[in-house]
Formats: sequence, C-alpha cells, structure tokens
Amino acid sequence: MDISFRRLSASETTPLIHFLTSDDWPFHAVREVDPETAGRWITEGRFEGEGNRSFWVVDGGVAVGLVRLMDLGDTTPLFDLRLRAADRGRGIGSAVVAWLTRYLFEEFPDVRRIEGTTRQDNRPMRRVFLRCGYAKEAHYRDAWPSPDGEVHDAVGYAVLRRDWLSGEVTAPQWNDELLE
Repeated sequence: MDISFRRLSASETTPLIHFLTSDDWPFHAVREVDPETAGRWITEGRFEGEGNRSFWVVDGGVAVGLVRLMDLGDTTPLFDLRLRAADRGRGIGSAVVAWLTRYLFEEFPDVRRIEGTTRQDNRPMRRVFLRCGYAKEAHYRDAWPSPDGEVHDAVGYAVLRRDWLSGEVTAPQWNDELLE
C-alpha cells in the first residue's frame, strides 16, 4: 500500500462525478449518487469552496477514495470519507483518518477538535475512529434514515488536539453522578 493525498482541483469535475456515481456508498445518506446530484453538489461547493477542501486518496497512482474536510473556518471541523468498494478493508481508512487528523491540527492552529459521525452498523469505520485516537462521544438513536426507509442509530466520535498531542485518549465525562 502506497497511500498519498492530492488536493482536488476545480478542473476535475468529470473525474469527481465518475468517482461518485461509479460505486455504492452504503453508509452515506445517498447510497447511489446519480450524475445530476453529483453535479449539483460540485456546483454548491461541497468539495471545494468556502470552508471545504477535498483530497483524492491515491494508492499506486490510482484514486481509491476521496476525503472531504468541512467547516474549516470553525474550531471543530468535520470530514467525510468515501473509499471504493474494491479498496475497503485494506487499512486505507485508518491511513486516511490518521493523515487528515495530522493535517487539520498542523494546518489549522485554531482547531480544537475534529468530529466524525457514522452509522452504528458501520463497524469498520467505528474501528478506524478508535484506532486513530478518537473517542466515542455520542450515540443518537434512530437518527440516520436510509433510502430504503430503515432508520439507524448514529454514533459520534471526536479527537481533541490535546489528546492527539499527548497520544492519550481521554474519555468524556458523562456526569453519571447526576443519576445517583
């Protein structure tokens, strides 16, 4: 595995539309993206624009994924990760999350924390979060509707700058003493 990252350029509309429409995204709100939707997302600035940056995830010269960084003007940015089905399960997700964590903390000195949310049944992504030093901070019941009408739980993770710097994961304070 030879993973690198290349910033998405404005001229890559056609390759981006092809990437988004040529695979199935089972843990995203839109599982199958059609060309019109992909084009609209690009026009809206979801991938490159005010507060957003996107990077191709490249393995051996081939784009195997896309990571989108959002809310870059905020102290708590978010990210979205898409890996081609053929490349899932190879450890690329962990490499991407480790890279984006380092990138955000090094390039944006005001970033205090980085957040990510996934469906409860996306076990591979949940393992990636934990492997990369993110702590589970939230569990939202029946919060993630899927196109087939099923509703899933959503799980939120975050990494704090101080935890990333120290290499230690601090657990959230749940205030369980309030329940006693």
